[in-house]
Amino acid sequence: MARKKSSTLTEAEYRLMDILWTRGSATVAEVTESLGDPPLAYNTVLTTMRILEQKGYVKHRASGRAFIYKPAVEREAAQRSVVAHVVSRFFNNSPRDLVLNLLESEHIDDDELARLRELIERKGK
Repeated sequence: MARKKSSTLTEAEYRLMDILWTRGSATVAEVTESLGDPPLAYNTVLTTMRILEQKGYVKHRASGRAFIYKPAVEREAAQRSVVAHVVSRFFNNSPRDLVLNLLESEHIDDDELARLRELIERKGK
């Protein structure tokens, strides 16, 4: 049975998007060169860029024989999409349950707590 296509980013896709978000635009060769460890083959990067384009995360334009890819989705929008997916899949569509889980399972220092209180107060107004 074929694996269901994910609308969110896989780890490999995120690595490439991170480069595009940082650079603004790049060819497949430039993305390949920008990758750290573990490296990916040029053809793997090309295939992944095509998948990202099918998913709507990138667009390309021709420049001579090369395609120049640029993000079609801002980093913040992708982050919100992933959070919405996690809330839907693991927390029964309850952002409250996600936040409570994080508060209960993670160490939060005093500065972070103050910032959270400030955000909650602003949201309540």
